[in-house]
Amino acid sequence: MFAIETRGVTKRFVRRWAVENLDLRVPTGSVFGFLGPNGAGKTTTMRMLLGLLRPDDGSIRIMGHDLAKHREVALTGVGALIESASLYEHLSGRANLELTRGLLGLPRSEIERVLDVVDMGPAANQLVRAYSMGMKQRLALARAMLGAPRLLLLDEPTNGLDPEGIVAMRKLIRELPDRIGGTVFVSSHLLTEVEQIAQDVCLLRAGRMVLEGSVHDLLNCEAQWDFGVDRAETGAAILTAAGMDAASLGQRILRLNAVEGGSEQVVQANRLLVEGGVAVCVISPRKRSLEDLYHDALSSEVIEISNEEEKHVA
Repeated sequence: MFAIETRGVTKRFVRRWAVENLDLRVPTGSVFGFLGPNGAGKTTTMRMLLGLLRPDDGSIRIMGHDLAKHREVALTGVGALIESASLYEHLSGRANLELTRGLLGLPRSEIERVLDVVDMGPAANQLVRAYSMGMKQRLALARAMLGAPRLLLLDEPTNGLDPEGIVAMRKLIRELPDRIGGTVFVSSHLLTEVEQIAQDVCLLRAGRMVLEGSVHDLLNCEAQWDFGVDRAETGAAILTAAGMDAASLGQRILRLNAVEGGSEQVVQANRLLVEGGVAVCVISPRKRSLEDLYHDALSSEVIEISNEEEKHVA
């Protein structure tokens, strides 16, 4: 069973597709990164996952329950922090939590539990107006965890935080699946941040999925190696003629896209370059990032669209 499973979810507003034919599979017990630039459809999707918006087409299952048919059951055990934290600043942190606890009919022990999870106990009796942005985000997160949800939906949880606050929130989110015994679904436009906390990701653009999978598999599906050489174009031509995927980056650097593990191919490439009269002074692995993959996926998408347009014209 998946924590979240969508099939063909689509939402259209007056002049544009907000989300188009989205298929998500969110594993249980992990941090899932839902990524894309502002306006990609992330918040719209999260509102649909919470039943705040109805999709025009497709289905949503939360913890195995169909959201359209069994909304109350599906959303039981779901906590959310969507967009900015909405807190009563004239009240203390504890009082803010008490209001929500009372509405949910939860025991008072819940307040102490969530304060402990977000490490906010010592500041709980201070007025929220005196909190830093990071403290407000942690309090809002504590409120979302009242009732011990098994699924947390967090929308841009590091927005507006200073570097110290980002590091603290990153650490907290990374630890949350173990602390709550559940799944954390994090929406963000900061790919480098989510790369450090998520086990699985989906990358969205203009409402469409462009990439999905485990972070480990995505970043290790292709190894890249940079060769420092005296004649990069000549070296790239030698390796390309040998059936390798290589390209020059300026006059003195060429990049080899090797198969997974790639060490044998790197040794072979070095030998071919030396035998071809190209001097090699350094060989270094290049770690790929989610940003690299995202831009590569966008480039591929543009090429595919261009090819389809050419076919249509022909």
